[in-house]
Amino acid sequence: MAQSAAAPHHARAASAEPEVVIETRNLSKVYRDFWGRQKVRALKALDLEVRQGEIFGLLGPNGSGKTTTLKIILGLLFPTSGEALVFGRSATEVTKNERIGYLPEESYLYKFLNAVDTLDFYGRLFNISAEERRRRSKELIEMVGLGWAQRRPLKEYSKGMTRRIGLAQALINDPDLLLLDEPTSGLDPIGTREMKDLILKLKAQGKTIVVCSHQLADVQDVCDRIAILYQGELKELGRVDSLLKVRDVTQVQMRGMSPAAQAEVRAVLAKHGGEMVSWDNPTMTLEELFLTIVNESQARPGKRVIKE
Repeated sequence: MAQSAAAPHHARAASAEPEVVIETRNLSKVYRDFWGRQKVRALKALDLEVRQGEIFGLLGPNGSGKTTTLKIILGLLFPTSGEALVFGRSATEVTKNERIGYLPEESYLYKFLNAVDTLDFYGRLFNISAEERRRRSKELIEMVGLGWAQRRPLKEYSKGMTRRIGLAQALINDPDLLLLDEPTSGLDPIGTREMKDLILKLKAQGKTIVVCSHQLADVQDVCDRIAILYQGELKELGRVDSLLKVRDVTQVQMRGMSPAAQAEVRAVLAKHGGEMVSWDNPTMTLEELFLTIVNESQARPGKRVIKE
């Protein structure tokens, strides 16, 4: 009886594991010239998992393979070897894109349309009913803060405004997976903060989000996990808080301690009546981690050991 009762509990525990939304297995991409000769190896045996409900950061200098990875996930490029799975299906299956929203680095929008017409146009591509398109368009325009400019043609928009309507366009189909390429590009500090708040709000709604960005501070603020690519290879992968922790240094904060007590720290803490505020490892910034990995990769080419 005990064994039969334990089985359902085990099944529930297993089902509680987050669903893997994106998985790449030994993913490689080689660009060739007109004669079929290898020109650029954009990706080298990339293994990644993006889990349901997380914000995942994809980082790397120009030419590291970030955009290639996104295009393979979207089915716009085919891998040379390996495979990419999205929602458990091959990324080459076009139907899976109905559940994806995509904000490219450059928003390719029709400049003569206004915000309302733009969202209505993209809603039609997903066969959304006219009533639902109107409702979604109104909600999204207000969400991205463009209600005051919704009737202006996009050719009159600033780059920051274009990024906002681009995000609204990416959300018109209420996607489960959102791919954002440089979402804060062109935004001022206030707009950047609002964009990051929107990304966190979308996560709270249960959406899975992949962010590609050169703005490392922005990624540090919103991402749960990150992957750092360099010349097509995965160099680091893990939780942001874990990766940024400096483990060989201990940081102590104390309150109400005399200089003599500070020298003795823990051994005489109770004797001197001090209050230990924290005892932890300090952290570096994401920019410091990123530059360290790039410099190490240049000095010692080859795949790093990933400790997640």
